[in-house]
Amino acid sequence: MGKALFIIDVQNDFTEGGALGVDGGAAVAAGITEYLRAHGDEYTIVLASRDWHDADNDNGGHFATDAEPDFVTTWPVHCVAGTTGAEYHPALDTSRVGYHIRKGQGVPAYSIFEGRTDAGSSVHNLLDEHGIDTVDVAGIATDYCVRASALDALEHGQRVRVLTSLVAGVAPGSSDAALAELAHAGAELIATE
Repeated sequence: MGKALFIIDVQNDFTEGGALGVDGGAAVAAGITEYLRAHGDEYTIVLASRDWHDADNDNGGHFATDAEPDFVTTWPVHCVAGTTGAEYHPALDTSRVGYHIRKGQGVPAYSIFEGRTDAGSSVHNLLDEHGIDTVDVAGIATDYCVRASALDALEHGQRVRVLTSLVAGVAPGSSDAALAELAHAGAELIATE
């Protein structure tokens, strides 16, 4: 069976200086690049997700347009399709990424499983087509999209490992809680070198 790497939302708007920047986001981008240089050949496929929100609507209530964002279900405008904020962070080398997944096109979306490739393939189908039984997860943010993607991978029957030195979260408390939840759900927490 095969192994996949999920690179979750390593985008300019989720790194320092972005609309929803998290501390350590740029370091995660550079760390994933180094990790792929050393370990890229271990993966059957590498998938990278990006929020790719519509510019002309509130994306199903995801963008706070009529009130202040609550930072739980409503957020400031971020990762609008075609903008610099939606692009991958420049420290992330995407040359080994085989599948680019766009999610949140007009709707709230946290998990990579809620997105599709430009050709319309779902993550479920890609994992099945490539005989994947193990998924490693890295990226941003630990307490939101990394958490949701890892939980969905577990639900899909995958063995899941979260690469804890290659994730960054919105807040320490909620990130620690997310990692504890993932471990309880059956994910392995792995610190990379």
